[in-house]
Amino acid sequence: MLSTQEFLSSCRPCLGTSRKTHVFRRRSSDWICRRRSSSISGMAPPILSLALPSETGRVLSIQSHTVQGYVGNKSAVFPLQLLGYDVDPIHSVQFSNHTGYPTFKGQVLNGQQLCDLIEGLEANNLLYYTHLLTGYIGSVSFLNTILQVVEKLRSINPNLIYVCDPVMGDEGKLYVPSELVSVYREKVVPVASMLTPNQFEAEQLTGFRIGSEADGREACKILHAAGPAKVVITSINIDGNLFLIGSHQKEKGQSPEQFKIVIPKIPAYFTGTGDLMTALLLGWSNKYRDNLDIAAELAVSSLQVVAKGIEFLTSYFH
Repeated sequence: MLSTQEFLSSCRPCLGTSRKTHVFRRRSSDWICRRRSSSISGMAPPILSLALPSETGRVLSIQSHTVQGYVGNKSAVFPLQLLGYDVDPIHSVQFSNHTGYPTFKGQVLNGQQLCDLIEGLEANNLLYYTHLLTGYIGSVSFLNTILQVVEKLRSINPNLIYVCDPVMGDEGKLYVPSELVSVYREKVVPVASMLTPNQFEAEQLTGFRIGSEADGREACKILHAAGPAKVVITSINIDGNLFLIGSHQKEKGQSPEQFKIVIPKIPAYFTGTGDLMTALLLGWSNKYRDNLDIAAELAVSSLQVVAKGIEFLTSYFH
């Protein structure tokens, strides 16, 4: 049986990645949250924590987790690993199943508990990340702590790429507290590198109704003006047609490069597809940094393969 390292190494030639080892040292800076006096000092970090694939990176993924089913980190971590990334997941919630079921049980991580985890990583020189990925956040206090995490990670690596999926709702309905909308709009969007809302979430963030492809392109421009260089509205449904609008503003003040991808509809119900889509956009856009359109095409095609596979298996076994 192959070890994890052997398995990932065997994947890299197929994915066009190479392996070089770089050692990074943490910049000294004070963590915003309260420091603990108890820390392990004088111990060298594990070698694997310092090994950074030259064409990929290390991702801190803060999202939901379910024991059964594939949403949040369960949809994002493995695909990113297959693309060659080192992924460290923090579960914003841990539930028995997703909340679409009649009932669910579990735990919700609070802001101080998130601080504790970040402090533990920092105490052992393990807080160097190239990417931060966030998904479902259930409270304003936790979202405000995420902002502290962004600031902390960028104090260590100023080139940190923050990919934010502003999970707030869909099909005209919010499924998070309404107070989160203004926090996302006023505080989170300005610090994000890439934003991946769906149609409803883009409307909430811009205050602009999206009723056409042109509206989608205009919404992307509004979001660029607020901060992120890359915006992908992952699903726009108009008159029964499903498509994606992507936009990359390579320099502030310049007109963004925009594109549209038509998405074939699959007659089935899925959960976690948005989480998977954002993870794939992170993975491929880092490999095609100046070609968001290519990255989005690869992400959409990968998602379609997964969805069609699930549809086939579901129909086969029923």
